[in-house]
Amino acid sequence: MRWMAAAGALVLALVAGCGGTPDTGSAGPGNTDVATGGRLFSTADEATAKLGADAAPGVFPRTITHARGTTRLEQKPQRVVVLDTGEIDAVLALGIVPIGTATPNGTVPSYLQPQLAGSTNVGSLDGLRLEAIAALQPDLILGSQLRVDELYDQLSAIAPTVLSIRPGFPWKENLLLAGAALGEETKATELLNDYQRRADAIRARFTQPPTISLLRFMPERIRLYGNLSMIGVVLKDVGLPRPANQDIQELAAEISPERISESDADWIFYSSYGPKEGTAEGSVVGGELWNRLGAVQRGTARPVDDEVWFLGLGPMGASRVLDDLQAFLA
Repeated sequence: MRWMAAAGALVLALVAGCGGTPDTGSAGPGNTDVATGGRLFSTADEATAKLGADAAPGVFPRTITHARGTTRLEQKPQRVVVLDTGEIDAVLALGIVPIGTATPNGTVPSYLQPQLAGSTNVGSLDGLRLEAIAALQPDLILGSQLRVDELYDQLSAIAPTVLSIRPGFPWKENLLLAGAALGEETKATELLNDYQRRADAIRARFTQPPTISLLRFMPERIRLYGNLSMIGVVLKDVGLPRPANQDIQELAAEISPERISESDADWIFYSSYGPKEGTAEGSVVGGELWNRLGAVQRGTARPVDDEVWFLGLGPMGASRVLDDLQAFLA
């Protein structure tokens, strides 16, 4: 299962048989090898592209090859529990409302909440309530190695379980894997083609595209986001270049408030993870060093929705970022 998109043309192929919240690799049920800085982090997209189903689109039974091996699905899943924000976004985009959800902090991003009426919250990913999942009697559980790798055997004892490697920059490959598990490969392909058409249309508007800086204030840290992030992938697809210090094959680089000049570019898009009071945004934005930035002086430093730009790790979030880019850069 593999997809390829190129500017100015859509090249998307499915081959039968053939991935937010702070990602620090701290203690929990996840796999630190695929966390930021882990030895398998940077190849997660390539590895996920090799995963998928052994049957034609929509045909069951099928065997899914995923991050933890293989899972047999005798029929199309109807009762799906989804563990993590990117997977929730992907499943909803595929037209399926999960019966149960979990996220890293136990809270679903607000842009997804209206579609989850009646869905049961089964806890945070560090405090997953396995008994609540079992009570829902799911016929499929979707998650990732990054979040729940050590719980795989317990989850598999409840229902067939399919894990991606990690959320974030492999969001397109993760969508295709979710589509394979749900028998919705055709829909997943259509979503990615529609996304790339929109990205190409925005790209075509620029003869000299502006540089884009991604600045995120977090508790006790300030990040400049690199290419190996969901939002970094979206900017690359749109053909928007990055400042040299963000054109890196990493999730992000960290700076201090005194080095906020390093965030400058033609445009700065910034947000805070969680309440602004818990980050340095209030003391930095509007301060003396901030007001010296070229983007600030031109009026091209704009706040964005953190839940969409940095937590929206799926096709619905990516589409909303395209909406914002189209509006900001008109």
